[in-house]
Amino acid sequence: MTDSTYPIFPVFAFIGFIISIIPLPWHLKAWNSGTVYFMLWSALACLNQFINSVVWAGNYRNSAPAWCEISIRIMMGSGVGIPAASLCINRRLYKIASVQAVSSTRAEKRRDILVDTAICVGFPIIYLVLVSAVQGHRFDILEDIGCFPAIYNTIPTYFISTMWPLVIGLVSAGYCIATLYSFNQRRLAFSSFLRSNQTSLTFGRYFRLMALAMTDVLLSSPLAIFSIWVNATATPIFPYISWADTHYGFSRVDTYPALFWRSNHISASGIQFSRWIGPACAIIFFAFFGVADEARKNYVKAFMWLSKPFRSTSPPSPPTEKFSSKEKLVSISYVCLTPSTTLSSSPFSL
Repeated sequence: MTDSTYPIFPVFAFIGFIISIIPLPWHLKAWNSGTVYFMLWSALACLNQFINSVVWAGNYRNSAPAWCEISIRIMMGSGVGIPAASLCINRRLYKIASVQAVSSTRAEKRRDILVDTAICVGFPIIYLVLVSAVQGHRFDILEDIGCFPAIYNTIPTYFISTMWPLVIGLVSAGYCIATLYSFNQRRLAFSSFLRSNQTSLTFGRYFRLMALAMTDVLLSSPLAIFSIWVNATATPIFPYISWADTHYGFSRVDTYPALFWRSNHISASGIQFSRWIGPACAIIFFAFFGVADEARKNYVKAFMWLSKPFRSTSPPSPPTEKFSSKEKLVSISYVCLTPSTTLSSSPFSL
């Protein structure tokens, strides 16, 4: 069966990877840990899906088992890592909108980065450990898709795995609503706070972060509900009996041709939806931050740095004198004695 998304999806996935890492240097310089983790998780998700879509285009062979072990963990980790990064962004925006003291010293900035790291890295690691309790076997391979997690569809799965994007999205929504309320209540104090030296944020960057956070909130919770609905309706929900029953024959790898997995339209919609999340997040982020004034200034700096080896650093040599002293004296006398209109057309005019 012909894949209608090939090569469109690999192209978008690779573009998503590139545009996710382009703004990374200046966000690292500004200590914006929430946005940095958002970019890193989006870039990982895009790169992972790009590799899978190219390697398994038109086949479903178990040709790279070691890569699949890594790939499914990137897939599951980014599923909670991207919402967690959005939560950190919303949390920081709320602290600023409520005019709280935010990371003015290096120690306070380091503490905020540690908190964001615990949320954006620590929680996904714990999540991956917990998901192993409902992982039925090593992984699946789907034709045209690639490696895919093999999660046993049972009641504990919804509490261990499926619900977390929705929970994180709802917490982010709470922060977003609180941010809007605080901004409305403390508008003057907020303006003076941004003008002070207590934060590196500008008005433009703050409201771009707000737009990104609100977009994520408006999309993440409905999409998480859709994901739960797909998991609950695409396949039967089995009873959880024991660890041994769930992990029976764990070492096996199931492979599915495109004709088979596309025959279940609900499941196919969920699979396609899950792999487009990374490129979509990357494009949305770049739309807000990749074309801003700050980004354009950094593009100019990068271009100047890259073109530096090709630019001549030595001053141009003066023209070789071809006149004798007598001819030079005549030439200077001619310029001095002619009207001013002649000077404007002279090769010595400014």
